[in-house]
Amino acid sequence: MPRYISAAEVERVIASCDVTMPMGIRDRAVLLLLSRLGLRAGDISGMRLEDIDWNEGTLRVRGKGRREIRLPLPQDARDAVIDYLRHARPPAACDQIFLRTIAPFRPLVSTSVSSIVSLALARAGIDHAPSRGAHLLRHSAATSMLRAGATLDVIGTVLRHRSVDTTAHYAKVDIDMLAQIVQPWPGSASC
Repeated sequence: MPRYISAAEVERVIASCDVTMPMGIRDRAVLLLLSRLGLRAGDISGMRLEDIDWNEGTLRVRGKGRREIRLPLPQDARDAVIDYLRHARPPAACDQIFLRTIAPFRPLVSTSVSSIVSLALARAGIDHAPSRGAHLLRHSAATSMLRAGATLDVIGTVLRHRSVDTTAHYAKVDIDMLAQIVQPWPGSASC
């Protein structure tokens, strides 16, 4: 079964960031990108300034196997990235977007992105999460899309899955939706 938290819990995780501090501004932008687009930790650590097309409102993501896709950048995530770039990103010569907040200002690595999620879960008081890393928000995004009525093809495109079988893994979690379409077992109804 996929490991996820509810949409309300995801919002609590995002709201746990202290946006009066540079680290909180950065972490909020990271959490919004992970939760809205189902990005992987490596997508965040490798994200470069030229990956965002501000005019089109899209984000270029390089997935596994060097495949590229352009995803629409949700307004709240876009605003959070702009806020980070304007007010919290330390000056550095590298073109990766997300940097450490303590010198030397190097790009975040994947484990740092997962640590951002883990710390935000703790701040939000979510102790029962089935996992504590960045992938938790990827699974939560897919589950939310499914519950909102997105097809497995759409979810697979956003998550950059090569096979619908991989995406079908997320259908297992929506018990309420499955209960609505289940048919009675033949012969189980009394006459």
